[in-house]
Amino acid sequence: MRIWSLHPKYLDTKGLVELWRETLLAKHVLEGKTKGYKNHPQLNRFKIYSKPLEAINFYLNIVYKEAVERGYEFDVSKFKKVKPLKLIVTNGQMEYERNHLLAKLKTRNPVKYKAVKTVDSFEPHPLFTIVKGSVEDWEVISE
Repeated sequence: MRIWSLHPKYLDTKGLVELWRETLLAKHVLEGKTKGYKNHPQLNRFKIYSKPLEAINFYLNIVYKEAVERGYEFDVSKFKKVKPLKLIVTNGQMEYERNHLLAKLKTRNPVKYKAVKTVDSFEPHPLFTIVKGSVEDWEVISE
């Protein structure tokens, strides 16, 4: 499961669809509707927030908007519209995710890779505000 901290505009089609599906799964976990993935590290940043379902719904709202802008037909009934809110993410996490995404795009979608590789600092998903720090504790580092 990968719930990106970076803005979904940097994802290719496959990445955006995967993000949608995985975030819906995360929402189901937070709602107690599934037995799997209960302790997945990617969920920790939502679980520590006082209203995790509001956070995941706002996250999905932004992914949905990106999909609509690209002409995709994601199901709006899958999430609730909520007021914007903010969680934090470290600049170290953002850099890790930027490099992780670029590595994926380099082989999976060279056109998208070329379009985003020159962006020095990716914008975060609007749910997140960037603060100084290293890679988040919940991140599973893959080498």
